[in-house]
Amino acid sequence: MIVVLSQGVSVHDKEMVRIYLKDRGFSLREQALGEDEIIAASGKGVVDIRELSLLPGVERVAATSKPYELASRETKAEDTIVSVGGAAQSTGLVKIGGSRISVIAGPCAVESREQIMETAAMVRESGAVILRGGAFKPRTSPYAFQGLGMKGLEYMKAAGEAQGMPIVTEVVSPELAVQMKDITDMFQIGARNMQNYELLKKVGSLGKPVLLKRGPSATIEEWLLSAEYLLASGTQDVVLCERGIRTFETYTRNTLDISAIPVVKALSHLPVIVDPSHAVGIRAKVSSAGLAAIAAGADGLTIEVHPRPDEALSDGPQSLYPEQFERLMRDIEALAPVVGKELLRTPLPSHGGGAHHTEILTKAGDSEERGDIPAAFSGESGAFAEQALMRVFGEEASRLRCPSFRAVFDAVLDGSAMAGIVPVENSLAGSVHENYDLFLRYPDIAIVGELKLRIVHCLIGDEKADLDTIKIVRSHPQGFAQCRDFLDKYPHWQLEACNDTATAVASIAREGATKVAAIAGEAAAKIHGLKVLRMGIETNPLNYTRFVIITRRIGDKVSVPPSLGSEPPNKASLVFSVPDTPGSLFACLKIMSERGINLSKLESRPIQGQPWRYLFYVDVNIPESEGTFDPAIEELKTKTEDFRFLGVYRGSL
Repeated sequence: MIVVLSQGVSVHDKEMVRIYLKDRGFSLREQALGEDEIIAASGKGVVDIRELSLLPGVERVAATSKPYELASRETKAEDTIVSVGGAAQSTGLVKIGGSRISVIAGPCAVESREQIMETAAMVRESGAVILRGGAFKPRTSPYAFQGLGMKGLEYMKAAGEAQGMPIVTEVVSPELAVQMKDITDMFQIGARNMQNYELLKKVGSLGKPVLLKRGPSATIEEWLLSAEYLLASGTQDVVLCERGIRTFETYTRNTLDISAIPVVKALSHLPVIVDPSHAVGIRAKVSSAGLAAIAAGADGLTIEVHPRPDEALSDGPQSLYPEQFERLMRDIEALAPVVGKELLRTPLPSHGGGAHHTEILTKAGDSEERGDIPAAFSGESGAFAEQALMRVFGEEASRLRCPSFRAVFDAVLDGSAMAGIVPVENSLAGSVHENYDLFLRYPDIAIVGELKLRIVHCLIGDEKADLDTIKIVRSHPQGFAQCRDFLDKYPHWQLEACNDTATAVASIAREGATKVAAIAGEAAAKIHGLKVLRMGIETNPLNYTRFVIITRRIGDKVSVPPSLGSEPPNKASLVFSVPDTPGSLFACLKIMSERGINLSKLESRPIQGQPWRYLFYVDVNIPESEGTFDPAIEELKTKTEDFRFLGVYRGSL
């Protein structure tokens, strides 16, 4: 049972609540959970919850059916996002959980300063966000390599700081935990120590993030009870790690319990990652197991990588070569949108580029993105645009809801929002022409990034609604277009267009309408307390919407939010018109073809007020070789009229 205390509860009232519970046979643990101050009461005590709720200082009481109250989703319905590192630790801030996939990588053991420095640079370049490595190695054989101890941890910390990465390392005793707490950014409790309760209590009391591995013979409940020890002892940041369990199978080192991922995520609010390296123990099978874990809903992976696995002093056969890790990261990036997530990457140092790159792209200060200035999107809470925004800026980002796409542009232009996000294209329904037209009306707005979001549409209605009673369906016109095959089965339904899909859902909730349904995402249904009547009604499951991130252009300078990273741009969006002469468009395309610049999109739009004249919207891929793109653009300008850069940016976030 969880007792949530009122904000500003007095010391006297809190003590009276404690006495009340103790007198009735409960064991008590006090802790802050988010902004709430709570008392967790466990044991065989008996209490009237209604009477307890009336005590001074009690905000509410949550009865749980699980022995792990603090880790239970019954106590906290929303997912916990664990923060690791940050400015105070001289590393980047990494968040595990939510809509992003975080990958931890590094060697099994720190063998030398040179080895960990080399590995850190390799895994960071491939996209890992946290560096792992063992300084103290609990080994089955007393004669095996036991690690370099505190010296190894110091090497690892130096490598992490050199690459801007937080570090995680295993702690094997309460005494060492105290020595390590000011060096490591995150403690790892290894599988062998999952039920070392004195170690759990000590590590939990230090308040740092903890990666808790499941023991080889532990049940899911035992694993969550170990997490409960950590939470009850003081830390609020626990990440669960499935690393395989011991079964009768001998072809792999352990058996990866894929089913544990969705089971634990339903039982607990804590993020869950997977260690496929220890699960299978065979290098050739690690990547497949890791991808399977992502498909099952894991929030991330921890992977063993070594520059020369054949020379590794520990777990060489299961350590990936750097090129294998790079390939795995690319596969994760391709898979992530299918499961509704994005791969979190550590920004790499800027590599420079041509004149257009450095002239147009400048870095915004961290304080700008983390301050009170929100990012803007169009629609109600639960809109697909809001989901895309959270992928870019994080679930905790300050958000500004706007009534229209134009209002998003206005908010960015007048400084009410530090950035905005708008859809420009859907893989089934085509371009969102309204937003392409808005770029012409707002020349001081530039594209600085893009994101492709998988769109899964649901038919949503009141709890009392069903398919037989529906008369009206509301959605954005794009929602109707993307679900045309489903809607054709119900020709008697009247379609009503809304500004966005989430607004359609919100209108039903406000009206309490039982004969009206909406087409929108599942998130909107949850936010507005409605029911999903039918899931996945889009015509084609390969349904993606391309969103672009926009910011204000001041002269030739554009602020790029830090969360977009600092990798060089690889894509540009242009718009231009051409003279009304034979071959004028061909001449423009010929310039790009001869210089090896690939066009990924070409679309025409009528020029307002000039009948039968057209603007051409073009997306191009910027070549990696310097000295190619900028001269091509300068030549292109000589062949066009009304040429504009909409933005140069890093494509496919």
